[in-house]
Amino acid sequence: MGTLALAAKITHVPSMFLSELPGPRQGTRQDAIDGHAEIGRRCRAAGVDTIVVFDTHWLVNAGYHVNCAPVFEGRYTSNELPHFIANLPYAFPGDPGLGQLLARTACELGVETLAHDATSLAPEYGTIVPMRYMNADRHFKVVSVSALCMAHYLADSARLGWALRRAVEHHYDGTVAFLASGSLSHRFAQNGLAPQFAFRVWSPFLETLDRQVLAMWQAGRWAEFCGMLPEYAAKGHGEGFMHDTAMLLGALGWSGYDGAAEIVTPYFGASGTGQVNAVFPVRPNDGAAVPGPVASRAEGYLEAHRAAARL
Repeated sequence: MGTLALAAKITHVPSMFLSELPGPRQGTRQDAIDGHAEIGRRCRAAGVDTIVVFDTHWLVNAGYHVNCAPVFEGRYTSNELPHFIANLPYAFPGDPGLGQLLARTACELGVETLAHDATSLAPEYGTIVPMRYMNADRHFKVVSVSALCMAHYLADSARLGWALRRAVEHHYDGTVAFLASGSLSHRFAQNGLAPQFAFRVWSPFLETLDRQVLAMWQAGRWAEFCGMLPEYAAKGHGEGFMHDTAMLLGALGWSGYDGAAEIVTPYFGASGTGQVNAVFPVRPNDGAAVPGPVASRAEGYLEAHRAAARL
């Protein structure tokens, strides 16, 4: 019925907004902005009507959640980095019908998920920033999914992605894009050192690890990457424990996926973190569930998450 037309892992660094403003940072993130614009252009060319964002800035402690209010509009100031994003206006339509469908299908397939349409819950900047550059004219409806998951198994997040794709393809009459909004390594520069790391990754280890992961993505080494994801999320300081990435890969076929990632915005450092815009070709989905071995390692996944939180 419906179609998943585009899948991507994207940056949402707040310095993209600074890059618009007069001052020493003006123009410095134009490559990332251009990458978002290109992904938005591809969504339009593919006939996408709704963008579903897996947002690593939306923290949840129980269950999975879908923000599908009819309209998102307001001014956003980051509580994390208020000197980077302050009073940023945003406005774009939501999609309550699709949001309810996604949550209902996920629950039917064993992943507890709640949709919120009659809500005052505002989107986080993992959704707001990319929509600023992909959706300035409000062409796309938007649904945001919680992906900073504090007490969740990566296996369940992969299964959620699989379930959301099934919802689209089996029950939705339309065309959708899935965006995993989060960085690779996410170790911010130590307090007092942020200006020195504005365009750098925190350590050679993390940059090397990120670059090797991107090489694996470009070579289509998904079984290898999925096997190392829990440890990479922990030791590589993955943003949101990389639940957004697990969701995206679950939707694409997990370790059985055979696409090769296309780097749209080359890897770059930002305040110590490692960032990229990358598009993943969408392959036909045979409806297979997330492979069993993923679920069997779930206890190790949770411990990896806890370890990451302690670092």
